[in-house]
Amino acid sequence: MGNSDIRQVTVVGTGIIGASWTCLFLAHGFDVVATDIRDGAEHDLNTAIERFWPTLPETVLAKKQRGNLRFSTDLDEACAGSGFIQENAIERLDAKIELMRRIDAATSKEAIIASSSSAISVTDMQSACAHPERVVLGHPFNPPHLVPLVELAGGEKTGQRALEQAEAFYAGLGKTPVRLEKEIYGHIANRLQAAIFREAIHMLDHGIASAEDIDRAVTEGPGPRWALMGPFMTYRLAGGDNGMQGFWDMFAPMQEKLWADLGNPTPQKDLQDRVTAAVEDSYAGQSISTVIRERDARLRNILAVKKSPVSD
Repeated sequence: MGNSDIRQVTVVGTGIIGASWTCLFLAHGFDVVATDIRDGAEHDLNTAIERFWPTLPETVLAKKQRGNLRFSTDLDEACAGSGFIQENAIERLDAKIELMRRIDAATSKEAIIASSSSAISVTDMQSACAHPERVVLGHPFNPPHLVPLVELAGGEKTGQRALEQAEAFYAGLGKTPVRLEKEIYGHIANRLQAAIFREAIHMLDHGIASAEDIDRAVTEGPGPRWALMGPFMTYRLAGGDNGMQGFWDMFAPMQEKLWADLGNPTPQKDLQDRVTAAVEDSYAGQSISTVIRERDARLRNILAVKKSPVSD
């Protein structure tokens, strides 16, 4: 099955990630069958889609198209006839393996089965499938209807054709797929985030700065630059005309000292409690829903600016 043949997409699991995916699929004209067994899931999904819709990128809204949405609590019925399945269920290995087995059994063998899993390997997820060659990782960054990144990987039994089809499908949605050449726990972006989060907690717990100032050190410093370039390009530019080698020539000793001095906290309960208290104290009075709404509106603006032409 080629990407042009996909007319219907199934979304398995309609929490925050699944609802955001559903919104994006609908906005690109795909009919979507969503499935979830949670009480109130259909109502919550519809509410989330209406909340997300106005925040979609302007280029997507300009198409003025919207596929049909249908909800079913029956997994087999929801998967029937779909060319692409986006799974977003619980992050528990045994449950994920069984769910993938059931999706595999309920779909045409030509359909692509993609998982939004944040950490579980495709090799494990596809282990009970009769047709594991079409199971891939399609891990988005929250919220998927806005953030372009999708991490793409295969397991030991995934076929190259499935990876190519999934990559083309996501690119057609305006996503930016990045390919993992090897499976690794947490994939790429979550591991990078975890490294920064660990050091932020180390500095907070050692009284170096407040939670709010540590956050500001990112949002008002490297954060805006990271929206334009990653760590390798950032340090290449820091090397001046000599590029990456110039960086090492100037800053290798400093990096060695920094790396040796980075913290290595473990998220035990007492540390969790201290961090939670500090963070909630720093951001008291800011409701989660308000922050999310403002985040999505600003994300939309940032993404629009990134796509705009650069004037001389």
